[in-house]
Amino acid sequence: MRILMLAINDPAGTAIQFCKALNTYTEHSARLVTLETRYTHAWEKDLHIPDLGPDGMEEVRILMQEADIFHFHMTCDEHQSFGGLVPADFLKGKGIVHHHHGHHDFRSNPSAFSDKYRKLGRTNLLVSTPDLLKLLPEARWQPNLVPINEPLFTPLWGRYDDTGQLKVCHSPTRKDLKNTDDFLAAVKEVNKRKTYLSVDLIDDVPNHECLARKRRCHVLFDHMQGYYGVSSLEGLSQGVAVITGLDEWNMARVSEFAGTDDLPWLLAYDRDELTALLNALALDHARCQAAGDKGRAFMENHWSDKRIVEHLAEVYEAI
Repeated sequence: MRILMLAINDPAGTAIQFCKALNTYTEHSARLVTLETRYTHAWEKDLHIPDLGPDGMEEVRILMQEADIFHFHMTCDEHQSFGGLVPADFLKGKGIVHHHHGHHDFRSNPSAFSDKYRKLGRTNLLVSTPDLLKLLPEARWQPNLVPINEPLFTPLWGRYDDTGQLKVCHSPTRKDLKNTDDFLAAVKEVNKRKTYLSVDLIDDVPNHECLARKRRCHVLFDHMQGYYGVSSLEGLSQGVAVITGLDEWNMARVSEFAGTDDLPWLLAYDRDELTALLNALALDHARCQAAGDKGRAFMENHWSDKRIVEHLAEVYEAI
């Protein structure tokens, strides 16, 4: 099938990764059309409307006409104009997928979306993290993926050869949503004890630089919001010890999908627990390295991009 993904902006660079994996691991063909870039993360693009001339827009028109599936990300739908081309004009005979990634408009009023889908008879609904199933229970959880065998997503040799300070990183897209203040306070408290952590706060940089810097660290702090982010998956793939605050709901869903209860995340639910965990890791590099190795093995055995995208392909094939 020919899948055309449509998004105002690519959420955390996930849509382009789905396209690449579909093209690599399945018999389907996928393309991505986007309208905007947000932040300065420089995620990969496919057909980005502001970059296209007349020939590029003609390609978009052909893709809209010939696609078998329209896959809309976040709040985008068939009425969104892409350089004057409106998917609604090409909707006849298409399968429709709506994929939510936690946009604040969706989180603040999920019933508006579920009511709309019910009236339109739309049943192919996806959410990107398990917590969003509470907002749209009729949806299917489609885990995000990272390309685990690309160089920037593989473990860096020699990270533990130096017995100096433990290097800890955090890459919040929005600090107010990612417990950044708690993280910095925890680091400060640990360093008062003369344990010493080296911190890399990765903020507003291109994605390839962010990945390279994460890969040089020993520990990644994601957040303590109950779920996990794409940052978690990147760190696990890189063999970095990843700290987050997965709640019981999310752990149960993740375990069910992964087929194992032995999850690789290190858990902290408040500032005190985070402080204690960072201190313990700084004093025990072997424990930290073992957690990173476990994360990499988990991604290889339970969360590979091949496995995740085959889960997505099942959605298209059932339409």
